[in-house]
Amino acid sequence: MGGIKDKIAIVGMGCSKFGELWDKSQNDLMIESCYEALDDAGIDTKDIQAAWLATAESGRTGMRLARALKTDYIPVTRVENLCASGTDAMRQACYAVAAGIYDIVLVCGFEKLKDTKDLFGGSLEGPWNTKIDPNLPPATAYALAANRYFHQYGLSPEEGKEILGKIAVKNHRNGSLNPKAHFQREITLEQAIKAPMIAAPLGLYDCCAVSDGSAAAVITRAELAKKLRDDYVLVKSVQVVTGAYERPLQNDADFVHFEENVVAANLAYKEAGITDPRKEIDLAIVHDCFTITELIIYEDLGFSPRGQAKEDVNAGTFELGGGLPVNTDGGLKCFGHPIGASGLRMLYEAYKQLQDKAGPRQVKNANIALTHNIAGTPRESSVSGITILGRRN
Repeated sequence: MGGIKDKIAIVGMGCSKFGELWDKSQNDLMIESCYEALDDAGIDTKDIQAAWLATAESGRTGMRLARALKTDYIPVTRVENLCASGTDAMRQACYAVAAGIYDIVLVCGFEKLKDTKDLFGGSLEGPWNTKIDPNLPPATAYALAANRYFHQYGLSPEEGKEILGKIAVKNHRNGSLNPKAHFQREITLEQAIKAPMIAAPLGLYDCCAVSDGSAAAVITRAELAKKLRDDYVLVKSVQVVTGAYERPLQNDADFVHFEENVVAANLAYKEAGITDPRKEIDLAIVHDCFTITELIIYEDLGFSPRGQAKEDVNAGTFELGGGLPVNTDGGLKCFGHPIGASGLRMLYEAYKQLQDKAGPRQVKNANIALTHNIAGTPRESSVSGITILGRRN
């Protein structure tokens, strides 16, 4: 089975400001990110042959993007895969271009949650709910995972809370350097630890916000990219895997890892030719919906050995100046989580880092970047998406 390693290039990206954007419509957000991406690529809407729109909650069909951009009778496909929607839209677009069907396409992810409803606070009832697992809001499910992690790896509640707090402090520090982030201020470890409790042990600063936002990418085949710019970024792998809702039925389920993360990462590493992710990946933007999620992701993706991520957190490994910076843009913790937009927003940061255009957040000698999305909780099935990008050699 063939892959797409180095066959696809990103030649333009855009990202709106994220936040409680009461004064901006859905169209405003899509226009802001897409035209930044088009301008970055040096092309116009008439050059786009097809488009993919990722959104979970903000309307049906791809017509929303067509209406916003006034595209001229091209196919626009809406993609919904919950929190992994953006990564999945990117995957579908990459494979369409790699197959030779299109030369230049647009991928946009957006969500306008603040004007509708809080996706995370809504009912979990529906035809997909098998009643195997109790209805748990995500914060509660991840709080259970945090307590289980502390127990399994011998962390006291105080020690565990401090480790999670350090992750929040790191991401807020990075977000303070990013003008597009929803939250742009640093916090102290004491503030993180003593913040109001949401679901013990997760406090206010352990949970990402609900936000509005949009991000977009223009992609083409690698041999065409050099005609548009010199500093294009290569796609080395895009992988999406989906669980089968078996975890609640498994006696050996540990609830301290996502098997979907492990499988998706291994597929991506194999295609990209990565054998030691800890050493070969220069930065990662991961799905930190909760601080415990980021801690688990370190181990799922092979950045830290099982149960030992705390040592790397204490050593500053994942900070901007560390050996493997994670969430250099502030992550979901500082951007919030407009569902369809998050995967593309992560790619935007990776793209800028590989072009040496990340400003005060710039990672030195960044050649390989990873982005990661996940949908679901440790107690149920999940969708995991991994993208690996590389600087043009």
